[in-house]
Amino acid sequence: MDKKEQEKIGKLQLLEQQLQQFSMQKQQFQTQLFEIESAITESEKTEKAYKIVGNLMVLTDKEILKKDLEQKKEIVNLRIKNIEKQEKKIQEDAKKIQEEVMGKMKK
Repeated sequence: MDKKEQEKIGKLQLLEQQLQQFSMQKQQFQTQLFEIESAITESEKTEKAYKIVGNLMVLTDKEILKKDLEQKKEIVNLRIKNIEKQEKKIQEDAKKIQEEVMGKMKK
């Protein structure tokens, strides 16, 4: 195996590490999304709504809280979509490099 193939294998390993990092980030955002959706559902069932500010729970207007949660949900959804786009690009790059390396090895 020549130096060029070794570099491609190194790049492939780097891409796989990036995929793992994106996967962990995506999982964190999905957890946040679940928590936000649960908070929205619970806020609809109650008379009073509280918002955590620092270490305090502060009584807040239900509609303002719901609007704030919906905005956070939208932001988290956008982040998840962005990560998925990046994952797809990296997977395509990794597949291309893998095919090149495997093609060279078969020769």
